Amino acid sequence: MEINPVRNFAGETSKNMELQISNGVKKAIIPVAGLGTRFLPMTKVLSKEFFPLADKPAIQYIVEEAKNSGITEIIFVVSPGQKAILSYFKKSPELEKILTKRKKEGLLKELHDFQNKFSDISFSFVIQKEPKGDGHAILQAAKLVKDEPVAVLFGDDVVDSETPATSQLIEIYKTCSSPVLCLKAIPREKIPAYGSVAVEKIASRLYKIKKIIEKPEPSQISSDLVMVGKYILTPEVFDYLKKAAPSKRGEIILSEVFDKMLSEGKTIYGCEIKGEWLECGDKLKWIKSFFYMALKDPRYKDELKQYLKTIK
Repeated sequence: MEINPVRNFAGETSKNMELQISNGVKKAIIPVAGLGTRFLPMTKVLSKEFFPLADKPAIQYIVEEAKNSGITEIIFVVSPGQKAILSYFKKSPELEKILTKRKKEGLLKELHDFQNKFSDISFSFVIQKEPKGDGHAILQAAKLVKDEPVAVLFGDDVVDSETPATSQLIEIYKTCSSPVLCLKAIPREKIPAYGSVAVEKIASRLYKIKKIIEKPEPSQISSDLVMVGKYILTPEVFDYLKKAAPSKRGEIILSEVFDKMLSEGKTIYGCEIKGEWLECGDKLKWIKSFFYMALKDPRYKDELKQYLKTIK
């Protein structure tokens, strides 16, 4: 496994789109530079992507999803000085040496199994110096993406599914070579807290996006579908990101860029994915997601269920 810190980029030549599609999507951007203000004061010392779901941090589920979807290169977008995520996925020779000396064979095997799981993934990182929006974060990785399609996976959204959520999106991309958004149906009364979409149904679970409305008023809701933080982006999206005007808060917002593309006649698809959507965007949602994973794990579920019955 290679960890390659990247700060300055060199220009690269474009590749033929047909080659991109035949090769599928092999790169993923994972933005983790957010301040995590909803989790203060915990995020003063621990980035929220390391909050556990059962006995694994949320970021591990995201990386495993990428790997199981055929991704071979992951680009983290980090804030200045944020190095824990790089240390987590690289080998730990000193720790291996200590475990060997102490004859902790079981723990050593567990560590080796973890490290080997990601041995065929190339990791790199870029730095977002200031929190200027999710679109701005993604844009920092543009030169590493080159002229290729790329998955974008945000750490707030974990999906427990038989077929990885990213893989479901990639399969749609292979048929259309257009951007693909991850969608989920939720109760209408909850939609005003999310990014709502107006859609035209194409096939089962496949839609053409007509409009995106962030945190809509009830009168603006035209479907029960909202966006999950997973996308397949094409090079054209990066062209729009580079030209995007900052919002009133000085941020470049990905959903606003998508809506700009739609207003100019560009085609964007949505895939209503199969699986359980586990949100980790605030404390209560994270706690619920933690219990979901813990109660599903065969190592813990029976004893946990018995324990929960004792709590009054």
